[in-house]
Amino acid sequence: MTESLSQLTLDSPVGPLTVTARQGAICALRFAAGGPRHSDDPVLQESARQISGYFGRQLKAFDLPLDLRGSNHNLAVWHEMLSIPYGETLTYGDIAARIGSNPRVVGTACGANPIPLIVPCHRVIGKDGSLVGFSGGDGKKTKARLLDHEAPALPLLSGLMTEL
Repeated sequence: MTESLSQLTLDSPVGPLTVTARQGAICALRFAAGGPRHSDDPVLQESARQISGYFGRQLKAFDLPLDLRGSNHNLAVWHEMLSIPYGETLTYGDIAARIGSNPRVVGTACGANPIPLIVPCHRVIGKDGSLVGFSGGDGKKTKARLLDHEAPALPLLSGLMTEL
């Protein structure tokens, strides 16, 4: 039995984003074009509205149905990332301590996040405040832009931008 997937590509300040839905829930987001620019799928229409609100600084928390599939460990990491408030960060070590893991394995789970931005892996940083990595868009540059978008006055970010 094949599952029906629908996609929608949106323009954003960090480049095109392609959102994928499966059975009424968001299952993927890629920092690339690849889907149609219009969709009749209600969850994709709502994701477009919320992503637009996020980049317009009217929305600080996404409220979308998510279809996250992965190992129990990855799911635990992704759920912890969902708890990080807009404009704030946690370290890989913080998340590891919360779920009884280690920072390297948490980093691997962050890299496997199928729905970046909505599941905010960009809010996870190194223990020394460094950006470490990001799998979307232009990597660390995109991560820095998202963090700067959320908290332009955050002192931590002034140093992060110089490392790029």
